[in-house]
Amino acid sequence: MLYYLFEYLDKTLDVPGTGVFQYITFRSALAVLLSLLISTVFGKRVINFLRNQQVGETVRELGLAGQNEKAGTPTMGGLIIIMATLIPVVLLTKLDNIYIVLLIVTTLWMGTIGFVDDYIKIFKKDKQGLKGIFKVVGQVGLGIIVGSVLYFHPGVTVRDDANSKSVSAYSTEQSASAITPVDLEEKSTLTTIPFFKNNEFDYAELLAWTGDNYRDWTWLIFIPIVIFIITAVSNGANLTDGIDGLAAGTSAISVAALGLFAFVSGNIILSNYLNIMYIPDSGEMTVFIAAFVGALIGFLWYNSYPAAVFMGDTGSLTIGGIIAVLAIAVRKEMLIPLLCGIFLVENFSVVLQVSYFKYTKKRFGEGRRIFLMSPLHHHYQKKGYHESKIVTRFWIVGILLAILAIVTLKLR
Repeated sequence: MLYYLFEYLDKTLDVPGTGVFQYITFRSALAVLLSLLISTVFGKRVINFLRNQQVGETVRELGLAGQNEKAGTPTMGGLIIIMATLIPVVLLTKLDNIYIVLLIVTTLWMGTIGFVDDYIKIFKKDKQGLKGIFKVVGQVGLGIIVGSVLYFHPGVTVRDDANSKSVSAYSTEQSASAITPVDLEEKSTLTTIPFFKNNEFDYAELLAWTGDNYRDWTWLIFIPIVIFIITAVSNGANLTDGIDGLAAGTSAISVAALGLFAFVSGNIILSNYLNIMYIPDSGEMTVFIAAFVGALIGFLWYNSYPAAVFMGDTGSLTIGGIIAVLAIAVRKEMLIPLLCGIFLVENFSVVLQVSYFKYTKKRFGEGRRIFLMSPLHHHYQKKGYHESKIVTRFWIVGILLAILAIVTLKLR
């Protein structure tokens, strides 16, 4: 909203200084500050409200150190993250940008699923929460929406690399809008393969064997892939949310890296210099990402050990959904195993544990375990590591993975 106000003041009334709102970097900086302010200042009020409504965490007895002390801690703190993200986004972004619309829909959609899950757990006294089938249906529904929009919407395009030389001839002082001919942009299902020199892959090629019109049916491949990614990442974030500050901290690191990808992919000069896909209008996502990172860091003010509030599924499912959509939108979904390496390992540890237990029970008559407990962070708790040490080390690993993902911009 403020973006359109300042655009009017600049272009119609020519008010000095108002043109600064046209810069993504300026609006991103404002978004970080505003989201931090909202999450830290108003976060306390939300926590007090949740406590007054007796929205407390019910802790299952798992034999973990310090577990019982957490009983009754307010949950549904994901509302703080959602509020602190959406308010700056509504104020500072171009709300007619298709990527921003998709991210807002993702935030509200996944936040609603998580909220219903938390509501059932707390107020209906059902520890299982929302049945798994309904969660999956919700995730699949979002995947269909996101996949369909990214595939069919005319505003989702990439630059035709065959014409990239004509772009590089322009001075770096010129604006992106001045050097982006419409005929350079095209609908495409290209994505990026990390660490390879010719690193673009078209999902349409998976159907090349079907005949000459195979590109007309690419949506049959693309949409299911989007569904899988959104479901996997959101569930991974949900499993990672097990100890104070772990999910919020690791997510902030991953999202910050995605912010860099969004910025360079949406800038015709930088994308040409780095020899990566130029994705028109995708730079606007940088403002959303800045608000989201600020909200996550502000949430850590209350969620770091010892936590005054838990994010609950309201927060964890929302975080996973947003990260998945961001990665797909900037054509970096194949970097998810690196960017979300913590989520992947946490998810994989559960799969390994359950699969090995079932296999050994069938073969030997008794179930055996690989880890003392899964997800992986509980394994280290069982080994006697303090929560803060586990979280800090996971953050360090997350930073290393994010740096490695960023390095793929040039390392091929």
